[in-house]
Amino acid sequence: MDKEGRYNGNKAGEAWAIALSEDGQYLGSTSYDGRINIWDVFANGAKIREFETKGSFGMAIDLSLDGRFTASGHENGSVYIFSNDTGRLLHSLPGLVNSVRSVAFSPGGKLLAAAGHSKVIALYDVSSGEQVANLLGHGAWILSLDWSDTGEFLLSGAFDGKLKVWSIDQRACVATHTETDMALWSVKWLPKIGRSEGFATAGANRSISLYREATGG
Repeated sequence: MDKEGRYNGNKAGEAWAIALSEDGQYLGSTSYDGRINIWDVFANGAKIREFETKGSFGMAIDLSLDGRFTASGHENGSVYIFSNDTGRLLHSLPGLVNSVRSVAFSPGGKLLAAAGHSKVIALYDVSSGEQVANLLGHGAWILSLDWSDTGEFLLSGAFDGKLKVWSIDQRACVATHTETDMALWSVKWLPKIGRSEGFATAGANRSISLYREATGG
């Protein structure tokens, strides 16, 4: 960490995507040449891990809520899961052949969702690396994924402005919303209040849309 509190790698502009662990201790980033870096924020920003891949542009990253695992998605369609405890590659995951734009661990860390230009959401078992499901229905690049607080639902936003809510138990889409025909760059569940599960979206139409319920408007 430099004097201005910035995390620096070896080359300017090498960081593309970032992710922070739930407790704020670990910060991860991807690079244009496929490296995955992990810093310990509580230790003055010391780099604790540098994972090497096959060199493809790292487009997406996520840390499990407990900070034990890092997942990365790459331009060549590769998806990796690393152990932050051991510094080893756990799984090189199959199933996606086009650029991966988003990866997301479920709240309990049992599943990993990955999606991108293939227009498919792949679900993987984190412990075994097995692909357990494909969620089909999007007709455009999927740009963003987010799990609900309980892990019951998965949110996805696409380049054509369509937002989908997926039931993980049913392995099916339970709601589709379209506020715009412009790209949804980010989708995010709001903090859960009681039984209400709302979410927000932001995209190329320069607005933020709020939804009150998982399956409603």
